[in-house]
Amino acid sequence: NAYKAQVIPGNSQLDIDMDIYAPCALGATLNSVSIPSLKCQVIAGGANNQLQDEVEHAQMLKERGILYAPDFLINSGGIINVYLEYTGKYNRELAYQKAQSIYDTCLELIDRSQHLDITTHQAALQMARDRIERVGKVKLTF
Repeated sequence: NAYKAQVIPGNSQLDIDMDIYAPCALGATLNSVSIPSLKCQVIAGGANNQLQDEVEHAQMLKERGILYAPDFLINSGGIINVYLEYTGKYNRELAYQKAQSIYDTCLELIDRSQHLDITTHQAALQMARDRIERVGKVKLTF
């Protein structure tokens, strides 16, 4: 194991120190009971709806100094892949190239969150709304 990573079974993730908590199957694992017990610096997983309450629990994570990457950002590579398949433009290299921008989007999200003193969840929603608005304007002008 080159990365010294461990898979931790069940709910015992609250009992150990870790760098990254990556909930990948079960939603709402981040809640008023689990957040105070977490011993991690980052949450970045693929499970949908990781926060039981998006407003309250995102704020709790921010106050604890735990960096939270929203699930819809973490999962955006899958959406990119599906979109390319749906439009008939799919090829592996193009999907990979577009997915590489997720890293830069994560950095932008963190910067926005810190600059505006808002949660990363709020910043992600703002960024999504901004993108939808830009796309809508582009489509309306053609």
